[in-house]
Amino acid sequence: MTRHLPPLNWFRVFEAAARHQKFTVAADELGMTQSAVSQQIRALEERLATQLFLRQPRGLLLTDAGRKLLPKVSSSIENLKHATDMFDIGPSTGNLTVAASVSIAQWVIAPNLAEFSKTHPHLKTRILGTIWADDFKSSIADVEVRFGAASNVGHNAKRLMPDALIAVCAPTTDPWDMLPLIEAVGTTEGWKDWCGQSETALSTEPTIFVDSYGVALSMAVNGVGMALVSSLLAKPLIAQGHLVQIDPSEIPSSEGYFLAVRQENTHACDFADWLVGKLGIST
Repeated sequence: MTRHLPPLNWFRVFEAAARHQKFTVAADELGMTQSAVSQQIRALEERLATQLFLRQPRGLLLTDAGRKLLPKVSSSIENLKHATDMFDIGPSTGNLTVAASVSIAQWVIAPNLAEFSKTHPHLKTRILGTIWADDFKSSIADVEVRFGAASNVGHNAKRLMPDALIAVCAPTTDPWDMLPLIEAVGTTEGWKDWCGQSETALSTEPTIFVDSYGVALSMAVNGVGMALVSSLLAKPLIAQGHLVQIDPSEIPSSEGYFLAVRQENTHACDFADWLVGKLGIST
């Protein structure tokens, strides 16, 4: 019988939180928000049907179950690290390595990469979809597009703007205000903040929760519901007719997409300029 494991990221978050005994410090290490760390720990506890931490005013304490789980998780992560150390995943001559948020890779890079490849036919391009902060550290990428808060993305990264949060759904004859609300967890702002600045009244609360704007966009495009997402990702889909913005209201986002480039690599600079052009923005 096939066993269904919880998402591996939940274990990574658990290990960091147990090691630091604080969600905030774990969040800084992993390049996540404190809210995302807390939610993923709660999800793991629900999946395992046991409490892993005792929440204290000044930090965390592992329960007996948490103490039993920690060494096994730590050992597994270390084994995975050693297993990947044998592979050279860094850039080499004639190659371009791009480490990007999965949402950017899915909705911006993938649909348009053929255009870039045609202008650089002899260049080998490697796209790495990334989630954890360590993914960027290990990738040794020529171009990075990280999602997160400014404090977690490095000193040389520039935020891609504008990237306000907007409400979108698929073009449909159904009343949009009857659609379920889709919310990306782990981000600071959500539907409650949007409703506080919009004149549009929503009579419901989010009922579908996902772990990225990319997944929220996929669901919105497929008519699952109405999503609150970054305009950086949504605007091209609106222009193509795949989505409509249900209200002109938009709210600023504490987290965003940040671009970093190895300036000594001309191909990396070319790719960064091309990417910014596809987004229709300036850095």
